[in-house]
Amino acid sequence: MIALIVDGRRYDVDVPADKPLLWVLREDLAIVGPKFGCGIAVCGACTVHVDGDAVRSCSVPVGEVAGRAVTTIEGLGRDQLHAVQRAWIEEQVPQCGYCQPGFIMAAVALLKDKPQPTDRDIDEALTNICRCGTYSAIRRAVHRAAAIMGGAS
Repeated sequence: MIALIVDGRRYDVDVPADKPLLWVLREDLAIVGPKFGCGIAVCGACTVHVDGDAVRSCSVPVGEVAGRAVTTIEGLGRDQLHAVQRAWIEEQVPQCGYCQPGFIMAAVALLKDKPQPTDRDIDEALTNICRCGTYSAIRRAVHRAAAIMGGAS
């Protein structure tokens, strides 16, 4: 059994320690916000936070996160929308929406470390892939979220 803390709730899962966190979240816990995109940690659709840091859950064995705090898009705005989620809505970022949970989680991690990011900071930190090409809207939303959170971006 592996003890997980996901979105503030404890789970005991009977899975192999090398099973990717993404598949434990989706298959075993029915948390489907993190998406499968590439399986090799390139596209970012599976991005979640582990102890506040953005990680690509498709390449993280669940055994490595035992007992650590995992936050998914479902847990991010559980009580009220996070500033990044609000900015995403206000800027009407999503087209198909498939990659957006991963982008939002990456943006939250960026703003934690850099509350006033430049365009270059955003481009370097958000290496996720959006097949719809919403990158300019994403950049605007990150700046808007920074302003909402009190940074003057």
